[in-house]
Amino acid sequence: MSSKNEKPQNVVELTSSDDEDNVAAGATRPQVNAPASKATTQQNVPRQSAAAIASSPPVNEAPESRSFWKAGTYAANITIKSTPVQGSLEHARVHPKFLHSNATSHKWAFGAIAELLDNAVDEVQNGATFVKVDRVNIMKDNSPALVFIDDGGGMDPESLRKCMSLGYSTKKANKTIGQYGNGFKTSTMRLGADVIVFSRATHESKSTQSIGLLSYTYLRKTGQDDVIVPMIDFDISGHWAEPIIYSSQDDWSFNLKTILEWSPFASKSELLQQFEDIGPHGTKVIIYNLWMNDEGVYELSFDDDEEDICLRDEANSGSLKKLPKKVLERQSHISYRIRYSLRAYASMLYLGKFDNFKIILRGKPIQQFHIADELKFPKVISYRPQVSAPLKDATAETTIGFIKEAPALSVSGFNVYHKNRLIRPFWKVTGDGSLKGNGVEYLKRIS
Repeated sequence: MSSKNEKPQNVVELTSSDDEDNVAAGATRPQVNAPASKATTQQNVPRQSAAAIASSPPVNEAPESRSFWKAGTYAANITIKSTPVQGSLEHARVHPKFLHSNATSHKWAFGAIAELLDNAVDEVQNGATFVKVDRVNIMKDNSPALVFIDDGGGMDPESLRKCMSLGYSTKKANKTIGQYGNGFKTSTMRLGADVIVFSRATHESKSTQSIGLLSYTYLRKTGQDDVIVPMIDFDISGHWAEPIIYSSQDDWSFNLKTILEWSPFASKSELLQQFEDIGPHGTKVIIYNLWMNDEGVYELSFDDDEEDICLRDEANSGSLKKLPKKVLERQSHISYRIRYSLRAYASMLYLGKFDNFKIILRGKPIQQFHIADELKFPKVISYRPQVSAPLKDATAETTIGFIKEAPALSVSGFNVYHKNRLIRPFWKVTGDGSLKGNGVEYLKRIS
């Protein structure tokens, strides 16, 4: 697509406030770069211009670590504190170090990937029929990146800004897995230092496409002491992409320049090409500068299996020595394979089987694995906690049985699901080495 009469807009500063609509008149608040609203049109709100942000010199700091668990060290510029406008309120700022510390909630990389799959599954109610997960190569440095593409409803400019901000969520708790407005930030920052999002949507007969960049690398290298997220939007209701302007030509150009400098793409045409595999609506997420382990090797392995994505350390454990037959049999069971195989983990991630939705991993659909169908002598038990006033919603349906290989294979544990989503796989109820409880206990938690 070609564009005409490009006009720029402001850089976005993230806010941690949960208040989406009731901003007091005259409040000093980081401006979410969204369509004009009461909060964005107040004349007495001081704001940091694109030129002021651009003038911040890079910080001379030690070479950054490519290991996630060592990447929290951060040195920021000392900025001049502005005096609040009389009658206005101060706002809480979000330091870029919080992006990293917040992401440490994911000890396991697959848990972070599951959050992004949840976002796509939540889009089933908006017509999504697939989510594709794959590896792409970054042309600038020939490094691997992780890409997620779904054909859901997509995000309009306002929705994308809420997605990239902290604590905002438009999801309804009783219909969706996600609800707190934090999963996207924690999951992407756990997998890589940087993420760029492309989304197309139609809202009230207006079709738009938006690009947003959340880059820990950019924030570190330029020494920012607030989380800055450059974004640009286009109106595609007509025959070409028309830039959507919220402030000035200079600000929009600065956003575009920043995205091109710190993203994998070197030109505006390359950015627009990324929408070609999205279709009329949907979202594409590219996570790059993927984290490495302490040995300087990528955490995620794309080479062990061309149809899978593996956790390298788990996949390679024990591979250099000959293992006993019983150990090999146990490691071939899904209870072990989910430790390192994304295909195995995603196959049992959701309890209910999808009718018209597929998770496609590296070009091949994942076959859902319903562990209750694999049990010998299954028995269903409804459990309700013994409290003074029992609630129907607290009832849990539990299916208990033995795995097909029992008692020869000593695999046991509860698989706990909440809102259709696996939250505890093979949760042990007996000590290691115990012969009690061999088999699988399977729990469905109803909320």
